[in-house]
Amino acid sequence: MKRAILTITLLLGAALAAAAQTISASVAPVKRGGTSTGTVVLTIPPGFHVNSNRPNTENLIPTSIRITAGGGKIYGLRYPAGKNKIFAFSDEPLNVYEGRVRFNFRLQIPRRFRRSSITVRIAADFQPCTDEVCYPQRTKRIILVVRVK
Repeated sequence: MKRAILTITLLLGAALAAAAQTISASVAPVKRGGTSTGTVVLTIPPGFHVNSNRPNTENLIPTSIRITAGGGKIYGLRYPAGKNKIFAFSDEPLNVYEGRVRFNFRLQIPRRFRRSSITVRIAADFQPCTDEVCYPQRTKRIILVVRVK
């Protein structure tokens, strides 16, 4: 009985840790008819990694960042290079992200934009993994309100 409780506790703890990834973002205020820079930061806790946007194999779920801005244009989203690592479950190196990962993008506002702010919606899709197991894909979402001058 004690062994079953310990096993359940360890599995629950691992599942909670797999959900511990966070995203944050910032976008500088932007002028009408102008462009601003933004950054999305995916923070991955120690002992975990996520597949990069190009994990080197078809069977793994790549990290994907989706950004929308009603009335504005998002462009130039840049995925950083991942790190090639070999894990116990793979003979070939997989391309992964670890720690804090930054994704840069640009936000353009039309000259005729009338509001004083714009809502930027960001979603990060990723598959958290340890050196031994991968968990189901997760999506984290945030919403930013960016000042328009």
